[in-house]
Amino acid sequence: MSRFKGLLQASLSATKRALAWNMDDLMPPAERFIFNFNSKEELPRWHLYSDSEYGGLSSASLEISDGGNGLRGIFSGNLSLDVTEGSKWNISRSGFCGMRSKQFDGFIDLEGYDIIALKVKGDGRSYISTIYTENWVNSPGQSEDNSWQTFVYVPKDNWYIAKIPVSRYMPTWRGNVIDANLEMNPARVVGMSLSVNAEGGVPGSTSGPGDFKLELDWIKALRTEF
Repeated sequence: MSRFKGLLQASLSATKRALAWNMDDLMPPAERFIFNFNSKEELPRWHLYSDSEYGGLSSASLEISDGGNGLRGIFSGNLSLDVTEGSKWNISRSGFCGMRSKQFDGFIDLEGYDIIALKVKGDGRSYISTIYTENWVNSPGQSEDNSWQTFVYVPKDNWYIAKIPVSRYMPTWRGNVIDANLEMNPARVVGMSLSVNAEGGVPGSTSGPGDFKLELDWIKALRTEF
């Protein structure tokens, strides 16, 4: 009888260890690099956009430069509220620029991560962080990726790690928050972007037309809930 109890106890202990190992094995790492701006090979992964595509006069650039402590990305340019005279585009607003990652080869799975972290050095403006997820509707006229956005205030002149809860990202349609009961699918992320508007943003942040500059070290996903 004692031998049976010993065998049963050993079996239960082994099962518990196996279950614990399997659970740990299934959990993603505590952090995951999404973008790292420490190499010029990062540049082809992004494309720039601005109101200039619609008759505006804003401009932007993205480069990888050595700031003395290693390479980092520099997203910079000028925000203008003016519109090209005689433009065929009837735009309702101007004064925006952005950098969007080119679509991933498939998608990346951020399931299990609850924070998007960005190591940045800015100019006191508010920037918009966007996560694009695969469109689950796929109906006619609705082929665009789903987009989720939130403001990121970047203090001026000092490196800063902005930690944004994934739950703070709101569903948007072409820059406007939509009133819909939608839930992000973090397992099907197809891209990200950072953008800046001349107007709006977090109260107290720099706004208005003029130059902007955002330096980037990396963008990561963090898992803080265990």
